[in-house]
Amino acid sequence: MTATARAVIDLDVTGHTINRHVYGHFAEHLGRCIYDGFWVGEASPIPNERGIRLDIVEALRNLDIPNLRWPGGCFADTYHWRDGVGPRESRPKIANTNWGDVVESNHFGTHEFMDLCGLLGADAYVNGNVGSGTVQEMADWVEYLTRDDDSPMARLRRQNGRDEPWKVPFWGLGNEAWGCGGNMSAEHYAEEARRYATFCRDHGGNRLTRIAAGANEDDLDWTRVLMKSLTECLGCRLYGTPVYQAVSFHYYTHSGSGINTEAATEFSAKQFYETMAYAADIDRVIRGHVAVMDSYDPGNRIGLVCDEWGTWWNVEEGTNPGFLFQQNTVRDALVAGLHFDIFHRHARRLTMANIAQTVNVLQALVLTDGDRLVLTPTYHVFEMNKGHQDASLLTTHVIDVPSFDVNGEELPLLSMSASTNDGGALLSLTHLSVEDHLEVTVDLRGRGSRVRRARVLGGDATNAFNEPDAPSRVAPEPLVTDLTDGILSVRMPPHSFATVELELS
Repeated sequence: MTATARAVIDLDVTGHTINRHVYGHFAEHLGRCIYDGFWVGEASPIPNERGIRLDIVEALRNLDIPNLRWPGGCFADTYHWRDGVGPRESRPKIANTNWGDVVESNHFGTHEFMDLCGLLGADAYVNGNVGSGTVQEMADWVEYLTRDDDSPMARLRRQNGRDEPWKVPFWGLGNEAWGCGGNMSAEHYAEEARRYATFCRDHGGNRLTRIAAGANEDDLDWTRVLMKSLTECLGCRLYGTPVYQAVSFHYYTHSGSGINTEAATEFSAKQFYETMAYAADIDRVIRGHVAVMDSYDPGNRIGLVCDEWGTWWNVEEGTNPGFLFQQNTVRDALVAGLHFDIFHRHARRLTMANIAQTVNVLQALVLTDGDRLVLTPTYHVFEMNKGHQDASLLTTHVIDVPSFDVNGEELPLLSMSASTNDGGALLSLTHLSVEDHLEVTVDLRGRGSRVRRARVLGGDATNAFNEPDAPSRVAPEPLVTDLTDGILSVRMPPHSFATVELELS
C-alpha cells in the first residue's frame, strides 16, 4: 500500500541557527566504550595513534563531530582526575562500581582524552565531579587544562608532558545529581552548582560554558529551581554573565516498559510504534523546559542541553549486563531522525545534545569486534544530516500526513525538517510506517532550486542491523526524486529516513 503526504517549505524564510553542538557525542568509562573502543593502547596491532584507534577517528571525522562529553555519566561523579595523569604505569587503579564493578586502569585520562579531541577535531566537554569530589579538585582541573603561566596546575601539566594549555569550551557541573550523582534535592544541588561554577574560572583566553546538571526527562520543577536560583541570586554573576550558562536534561527512549527492559532486535509492530511515540514525546518535554526557562530568562541567555539521549534496550545475550552493549537497528536510526527534527525546531534555546553513547554502548554509532568496525544505522543518520550543523532553520509545514493510533494518541507517520547554508538547503524526512510506502510532495517556495543529491536509509525490516559479516545491510542508497515547477516528489519505502540536498538560486 502507498500513502501520501504533502508539505510546504519556505526557502526564503530563515529562522534560528541550528547549533552544530546538537550533533554532539558522549563517551563514558562504561563497558567497551573507552577501552576496546576509542583506546587500544600503543602496543595494539590495531592501527592507532598514541593508543587511539584510528578507524574510529576516521569514521567520526566523517561526521564533522562537534564535541565529545567525557568521562561520564555516572562515572564522572566517582572520577578523580589526578588518578588519570602522569606516567600510565604509575596511575592508581580504581573500582568502577557504576558499570560492571570492574577495575579501571586509568590508562585513558585527561591527556589521552584531549589528544582524542584533537584527532577528532572536536571540542572537549569535560564533566566534573560534584558527587564525590570537591570544589578545589574541580577548580584545579580547570586550571590544569586551560591555564598558561607558572601556576601550580600549569606546572604540573608541563611536568606531565604538555606545555601549551588546551581549549575546553564546555564544563559539566556533575551529572544526574537527582540520582547517581548524589541523590540530591533540586534546592541542594542548585546551591552546589552555583558554588562549583563560581570556582570554575576562565583562564587566559579560554571561556567556559558551565552546564548545570539538570532534570530527568520532564521534571520541570528541577529546571525551575535551577533557573530561580540564578535569577534570585544578586551575586550569581561571573564576568558579567550568569554563574552557569546552561542547564541540561536527559531523555532515554523505550517502548513504554522502561529502560533496559526490552530486546533491541526482537519487537512487535506495536512496540515499534510505541517507541516512535516515546521518541516524539521529547518535543513535549523540551517545550516544557523551554517554557520554564523563558519565564525566568526571556533574554535567552541560558542554553538548554540534552547531554544524554538515545534508546536503551536489554544488553545482547552473553555480554556483561553492566556494559550496556546493545544492537542498533533501523528502529534506532528512526529515533535519531525524529530527535534531530525536534532538536532543529528548538534551535532558539537548545544549544547542545549528546547521543549516548558513541562506541559500543547503548545507541552507539560505531561497534567494534576485534580489529573490525561496524557503522550502525544511527551512524548513517548522523552522516546524512551533518549539513544541518550551523545552518539556518527553514520554515517547514507538514500537511495531510498519515498517522497511526498509539494507545489512543495519533502519531504522525512523517517527520520533516530543513535548513539552509552556503547557497544550499538540506531536507530531512523520517517515515515511520512499518508496511506502507509514502509518496511525499513538497512545495518549495521563495527560491529556485535543483536536487544536488538524494539518499534513503531503510533496510528490509525495522529490526535490520549491520554486523561484521554484513556491514552494509543498512546503508544509504540513492533516492529517486522529481523536481518540477517547484514541486519536489519523493517515494519513501517503509520505515525509512531520507535526505534531499538542494542547490538554491
